[in-house]
Amino acid sequence: MSMVINTNMSAASAAKSLQASQASLDKSLARLSSGSKITSASDDAGGLAVSMKMDSQIERLKAAKANIGNAVSFTQAQDGYLANMGSALDRMGELSLLAKDGTKTDADREMYDLEYQQLAQTVSDITTKTWNGINLFSDNDLSVTTDSEGGTFKMIGIDMADVLEKMGGDISTFDTAGVALDDMKDALSLVASSRAIIGSNQTRLHSISEQIVVASENLFAASSRIQDVDVAEEASEFARFNILVQSGTAMLAQANQIPQNVLRLLQ
Repeated sequence: MSMVINTNMSAASAAKSLQASQASLDKSLARLSSGSKITSASDDAGGLAVSMKMDSQIERLKAAKANIGNAVSFTQAQDGYLANMGSALDRMGELSLLAKDGTKTDADREMYDLEYQQLAQTVSDITTKTWNGINLFSDNDLSVTTDSEGGTFKMIGIDMADVLEKMGGDISTFDTAGVALDDMKDALSLVASSRAIIGSNQTRLHSISEQIVVASENLFAASSRIQDVDVAEEASEFARFNILVQSGTAMLAQANQIPQNVLRLLQ
């Protein structure tokens, strides 16, 4: 083995190993401090691309779930108003039947008609209700997003036009009370069928919401496997690289002492 002064190959080799160990130690420290296996694109270029797409899909699913929640609130508002309408129609039917009584005079029926007309106005008012500026009751279907790709589910519109047509009568005479009674039965049937439609819409929305939750959980798990660091495993790696850095530093110091041995030959 030749002994030289200008070129210390041992020190160069030790420095190279120390540099590699230090880089690995720094990367391990970055992973432990951030909790992520990918601290830069070079760590896992393919994994980073996949995880970014997954994270984006997760965020879109969150938005879809929020839209579903709004749609559920919309249908709950519809159902609440229709329940109120059903109670009003029940009472109107009752008043119609009370007015259809041969033992009562038209003056008596006029008293019943006062309440009947107020209830009719209540029913009419309900049909004009809105939710965030959207008509609760119309013949327009309402589209709701169902997934991260913008797929939609159409909720059937609840049209109260036929119910409104039944609100124009009165119970001030025996004959009109009979007509009103038939109208109230028809109107109540329409409200009942509308509530059934709303119930089916809610069932579908809840099912979609559950599917979104399942999809989100699976995407979270897949993204975690790519991005999240295993702390126990990485802590072991950190300890290993830390020891390598310390030993490499010591060996570099020793390698730097080798040229001094040449001086002994010159004494």
